[in-house]
Amino acid sequence: QVKLVEEGGGSVQAGGSLKLSCAASGYIFSSCAMGWYRQTPGPGNERELISSISKDDTTTYDDSVKGRFTISRDHGRNRVNLQMDNVKTEDTAVYYCAAGPKCLVCSGGDCSMPETQYWGQGTQVTVSS
Repeated sequence: QVKLVEEGGGSVQAGGSLKLSCAASGYIFSSCAMGWYRQTPGPGNERELISSISKDDTTTYDDSVKGRFTISRDHGRNRVNLQMDNVKTEDTAVYYCAAGPKCLVCSGGDCSMPETQYWGQGTQVTVSS
């Protein structure tokens, strides 16, 4: 089955750097877009997309992280990375890796591209002043 596992979260001081990595398995890695979302605690706070990378490696960034974060895809290791530089206290959140929709999933010779968006379990990033 499709599995996404985030690594690299932790605590860092403002102005520092952190690298998140998401290991993907269970689907054809290059068949769909991937993204990094984050969510802060509190009622009504939704996950917000901060960066994405398409299946042809075109990238997008939310204005809040543009110029500081870099998303990349390692096709050889089936990983998508998020390099976080010059972090700010407002970057504190749980960060989620996502893939899809329409990732190519094959099992026993049968393949499909469901509309499903897959999620990792999340990793906490805490930035202190």
